[in-house]
Amino acid sequence: MDETAQTFVRTSFSSVVRDNWDLAVGLMDSRGRQFAQSSRSIPSFIGTMPRTLAVMLRRYPASSLNPGDVLISNDGYHGTGHLNDITMVRPIFRRKRLICFIGSVFHTVDIGGAPSVTARDSHEEGLTIPVCKIVREGTENEDVIAFISENLRAPEETLGDIRAQFAAYEMGQAKLLQILDDECIDDLDALVEEILDRSEAAMRRAIEAAPDGVYSDSIQVDGFEEPLTICCEIRIEGGNLSVDYSGTSPQISRPINSAMNFTRAYSAYAIKCAFDPTTPNNDGSFRPVTITAPEGCLINPLRPAPIWARHLSGHYLPPVIFSALSQVMPERVIADCGSPLWNVYFSGRHGDGRRFVKMFFMNGGHGARPHQDGPACLSFPSNVATVPVEHFENSVPLLITEKSLIPDSGGAGRYRGGPAQRVAFRVTSEHPVTMTIRHERVRFPPRGLLGGSPGSPGRDYVNGKRIAAKVRKDLEPGDEVTFDTPGGGGLGAPRERDAASREADLLSGLVTPAGAAAAYGSGAADQGRRGD
Repeated sequence: MDETAQTFVRTSFSSVVRDNWDLAVGLMDSRGRQFAQSSRSIPSFIGTMPRTLAVMLRRYPASSLNPGDVLISNDGYHGTGHLNDITMVRPIFRRKRLICFIGSVFHTVDIGGAPSVTARDSHEEGLTIPVCKIVREGTENEDVIAFISENLRAPEETLGDIRAQFAAYEMGQAKLLQILDDECIDDLDALVEEILDRSEAAMRRAIEAAPDGVYSDSIQVDGFEEPLTICCEIRIEGGNLSVDYSGTSPQISRPINSAMNFTRAYSAYAIKCAFDPTTPNNDGSFRPVTITAPEGCLINPLRPAPIWARHLSGHYLPPVIFSALSQVMPERVIADCGSPLWNVYFSGRHGDGRRFVKMFFMNGGHGARPHQDGPACLSFPSNVATVPVEHFENSVPLLITEKSLIPDSGGAGRYRGGPAQRVAFRVTSEHPVTMTIRHERVRFPPRGLLGGSPGSPGRDYVNGKRIAAKVRKDLEPGDEVTFDTPGGGGLGAPRERDAASREADLLSGLVTPAGAAAAYGSGAADQGRRGD
């Protein structure tokens, strides 16, 4: 699967795949159960892929599939939670028998329409590709290619990524069949069952090691006009664990609702991280886990609630789960990170008239860990990489004028939260550039854990003037936009931080003397310098 993912990346057309690695590749058995994945995978993509395949097989039963077919869909409610992620699956046959499926998901920056932070329903958010065959027995379906092409601003990039996956499937299928031949494995289902059973047993042992009980937490979400709340109750009973989100705010008519597929994926990911991070990840790991949320709430909306920015609620699920579990396993969780993930969309025209739609990811500070400070600007719970500055500047008429760490932005604690970053862009185009942002952790900064202090809140500016965190705005030539991402929360009481660490903070510039005095007391800066 790693080789398959690398083939996809090497032959891709978009920066979001090539540089951000906003993708996943997985293998599912003949019953649709995921049993292997690429090592570098977006957690939501891995968590939703088998559920998307189940919907696909209701439209096209396995008996109707042929070698060389490829199914496609981007339905947010059946897929990853929004239209910009396209899921494709190809059946693999051996000796005329369907033995498994190879699937992949990738993010496309443009999916048509005019995705907006003010969208009132999912129909406003772009092109929905229904479950269909984009390839029939090895031949591209020209009708599907046509309706995708006619709805996108830059179809060459998206179709290039789609065809890159076709190449990856060919390589992945050949490698898998070669393994089966080399190892004389005739019954893949028996092998998969063993893999799933072992992962299930490992997860049950990990859950059984925790005390039975009910553990809860709630977290505030910035929202729009009014804050929103996500409530979480975790129940551990023997080798079983349930997560219930009853009490969470109702869905809203703005595009930050998290479809249940996305909610399940990031909840399961948090449970895996906390309880059993080292066992290979597959569907067996989640047999002991049940995840529920009331229908019609913020994280289980009813269609056609808008869901374009579903990560603005879904990325809050790991921190609320970790906070609940800190009551029983404080050594296995982290403080809040500077997420939901920050990004910005820029669209406009090059000097020669060509249109562009580009996205830039900006990570906030990572939450402090049980035995170490939080890293700077490391993405969590999503794990996208960052586009190099030079690559971005070469693809759009924008100049990045600053990319720096922000002092005093990481929450104080025995272990300090990761510092936030400041990223500034100047419009160098002769034409206006449209910017779309949808940022969180502005009203409510990342929380500290176990007595740690919160990180700094995020801020957005245009030409030095603060603007709303969820807005679509036209920038004029020469305008400069600046983003201060949120800092990570601290872990443990600040008074427990040792003098050597406080001194290192001052020497590095990540903490100023004034910041040290505010966090640790008026004599903290001098004490840190003396190493007392």
